[in-house]
Amino acid sequence: MLTVDTTALGPFLTAGEFDAVFPEAAAAHEALAKGTCRGNDYLGWLTWPEQYDRNEFTQIKTAAAAIRAQSKVLVVIGIGGSYLGARAALEFLKSPFYNQLTEGTEIYFAGNNLGAAYLQQIVQLIDGRDFSVNVISKSGTTTEPAIAFRLFRELLVKKYGKDGAASRIYATTDKARGALKTLADKEGYQTFVIPDDIGGRYSVLTAVGLLPLAVAGVDIDAMMQGAGDAMRGMDDRSSANPAWKYAAARNLLYRKGYTIEVLASYEPSFRFMAEWWKQLYGESEGKEGKGIFPASIDLTADLHSMGQYMQDGKRNLFETVVVPQKPTGSLAIPNDPENSDGLNFLSGMDIDAVNREALRGTVAAHVDGGVPCMLIRPDAFDERSLGQLVYFYELACGISGLMLGVNPFDQPGVEDYKVNMFALLNKPGFEEQGKTLRGKLAGLGL
Repeated sequence: MLTVDTTALGPFLTAGEFDAVFPEAAAAHEALAKGTCRGNDYLGWLTWPEQYDRNEFTQIKTAAAAIRAQSKVLVVIGIGGSYLGARAALEFLKSPFYNQLTEGTEIYFAGNNLGAAYLQQIVQLIDGRDFSVNVISKSGTTTEPAIAFRLFRELLVKKYGKDGAASRIYATTDKARGALKTLADKEGYQTFVIPDDIGGRYSVLTAVGLLPLAVAGVDIDAMMQGAGDAMRGMDDRSSANPAWKYAAARNLLYRKGYTIEVLASYEPSFRFMAEWWKQLYGESEGKEGKGIFPASIDLTADLHSMGQYMQDGKRNLFETVVVPQKPTGSLAIPNDPENSDGLNFLSGMDIDAVNREALRGTVAAHVDGGVPCMLIRPDAFDERSLGQLVYFYELACGISGLMLGVNPFDQPGVEDYKVNMFALLNKPGFEEQGKTLRGKLAGLGL
């Protein structure tokens, strides 16, 4: 089971400080469990590993098999929580090079930006190849995925005809309403449900993440088993609960002026897990003028760039390192008879062992440099561990946000840019806002 190691926080936090704040973690956990907290309409993720729809789960696996049989490419269209979880899990479990290494269905992600060149390049990649689309949107009207869906739906219709296109479009959306659900029912797309009580950033263990992962050959049964293990294990109401330890440490450090958390990993396959984590914590805690700013670094690469700031920069940050207890790979360093690089003292050593010594040395250096550090240790980078890690982060996020005094399950600030964008694009009904905003932008030199 995943563990949280706070030993390296010793120079910065005392045992007494932890003991004093654990009652806050206990109260937050209790409020989640009883549904008495702010945002209690969005607590479905809390018991999801036991209460997920088994019939839909079977349908997900059946649809994934059909996609693999009929398509060399799956284009997954979504943004934010409708995209990051699936991509993060794919790279974590398979490889950042999944599309180059697979003999099965390649997976590309669209609708997560408004980059014309990015979309053009995906169109080039699928040219002349059989493909399917999984469009993920609660409403179907979010600008970025809606534009991408228009584009790829048109390509499907041109290639396969209207009926053929319909058989290759899979919509993950609201169970009863919204523009995408209405279109799916009209056109006959197979649909999967985004639960009403699970927000996007908490949805990776629903059809939102599971369908693309099943297409990639991920063992989604093991993922859900891991999440179930974490749900039961982390129901422990004591200071031994890793979610309590993480939430408590974050809040204690925040109250001491450490306002930036840097998530680090020495495994390149963790990069998009860090991106998912940044959305989960940034969108959950960053409100009401509060919140720890979530950042991330890729190690050891960033030790040769951001490492300078980590070591000697402003001391308002702390570091959380994710390190699997089992190696993710094994490759021995060869011997060089000429020893031209002076590294023959490493000959025969496994590269993973070198990586772990780099981790140990860096944590020691950062602590000496005034950076509080803690370690999160999943068992491995496999499906069961991923399920545990996702549930751990979600539970700790809920607890941490409530300790901070905010609603961890809304995102009121996300809508502000959309109103401005619609006004500038002359969306009907936004004309007056457009006039006012253009005047303001002129004053800003935009």
